[in-house]
Amino acid sequence: MADKIQSAYKASKNIYDDVLTQGSFFSRFYIRLFWSGTDDNEIARRVLSFIPEDFHGALLDVPVGTAVFTANAWRSLSDAAITCLDYSEDMLDGARARLSGCEHVSFVQGDVGALPFAPETFDIVFSMNGFHAFPDKEKAFSETARVLKPGGAFIGCFYIRGKSKITDWLVNNILSKKGWFTPPFQTEEELRRRLTQLYSRVELDTDGSIVCFNCVK
Repeated sequence: MADKIQSAYKASKNIYDDVLTQGSFFSRFYIRLFWSGTDDNEIARRVLSFIPEDFHGALLDVPVGTAVFTANAWRSLSDAAITCLDYSEDMLDGARARLSGCEHVSFVQGDVGALPFAPETFDIVFSMNGFHAFPDKEKAFSETARVLKPGGAFIGCFYIRGKSKITDWLVNNILSKKGWFTPPFQTEEELRRRLTQLYSRVELDTDGSIVCFNCVK
């Protein structure tokens, strides 16, 4: 399964950023048709707004992808220690290129299901558009909570099922078969129950089939 996911993201690396940022007519049509017009650019602004502008702690970005939405924010947080982790070396190469010269940013190839960090290492764990791709979501939930300090924040967004029939059809019949997404997928209520088990405060907000979250441990 992990090899399938890595191959999928390697094959899509030349169109990945364009689809997410809706940089072409095809990408905008695809988003309108299959994703209820949800604007990932606006989603990124929303989840990044949960991070204080003067943040100076330790932050884990998992998966960093190509840092297409986060590079400017991570560059601006020059007093923070930011670790960017991804399973795909191709995605990491894109992130390294965007964040070249940022001495406060480090890069790690690794598995979210077995994070190579001690417990309570990070003040923020940031995860944008990642959990719907992770093959073992239970390990991903437990590992991201494990490495977060008490009082720290778990912030991000990902796909949830049950909001749009056409989106669910796309995810189940195309994106999952290609390896970009990996079942099982949660509904909003299933996700709320799981996060409530791990965090003292859970805030969820949905836009189409994408849920944004801001949780405190």
